[in-house]
Amino acid sequence: MRTAVTLCQVPEAAAGPFVLHMPLEEAFALAKDADFDDIELFLPSPDFVSVRTIKILSDAHDLGIAAVGTGAGMVKHGLSLTDPSLDKRVAALDFLERMIAFGGQLGAPAILGSMQGKHGGEVSKDQALEWLADALHIAGKTAAKYNVPFIYEPLNRYETNLINRLTDGADFIEANALENIVLLADLFHMNIEEADLAASIRAAGKHIGHVHYADSNRRAMSFGHTDPKPIVAALKEIGYTGHLSAEILPLPDPLTAAQQTIRSIRSLFE
Repeated sequence: MRTAVTLCQVPEAAAGPFVLHMPLEEAFALAKDADFDDIELFLPSPDFVSVRTIKILSDAHDLGIAAVGTGAGMVKHGLSLTDPSLDKRVAALDFLERMIAFGGQLGAPAILGSMQGKHGGEVSKDQALEWLADALHIAGKTAAKYNVPFIYEPLNRYETNLINRLTDGADFIEANALENIVLLADLFHMNIEEADLAASIRAAGKHIGHVHYADSNRRAMSFGHTDPKPIVAALKEIGYTGHLSAEILPLPDPLTAAQQTIRSIRSLFE
């Protein structure tokens, strides 16, 4: 497995669960100093920085790009794939496809989290899920052009009322015959929704393509009450070889949070 740390450049998400919020050069240097393998990017838009600039930083610090988040589409631009407005759904899909292309040029998949939206009001759950499935069909095909998967993230009930559990995400992929779509197992969300995190990982195993490695309080692992041992054992059992990415709060400070993540992972693998 490879390690990754989140780097956010979206002012509207300054209080979000991202370790690094500083300028890009400084963030890449800190990630390298903390001994991470890769960076997970959370950018305001695909036009915020050039692919060339990210490649230069990546090469200079010997850090790969693990994934590219798309949440700015929601938190900055107010876009959702299940918005009742057709214009907004079209704009959301366009934003998503451009982020897939940005990440794809870096060999990195894009992640769909908050932009999946929710149902309610004039939008029924069935309608929202139909729109979501349609968008994921397109996202999977777009990502395939860059030889990367597209990552779909089930979120906890306070962030969406569509798909909250990992096994429900796996069922959704299979029921809609979605191709080139993998699941993100976010341990923070799972701590809220799953009865047994390790069992859920085993059940959805073949669909898992990315892991957000966070404790129950969304801090670095061992700063809450999650026991990572059975989780990592389940990941090994399913043959998972992807990233353990620190999408966590930068507490008590970014460097300490980053170092604690690496310390926890090493204690389980060495």
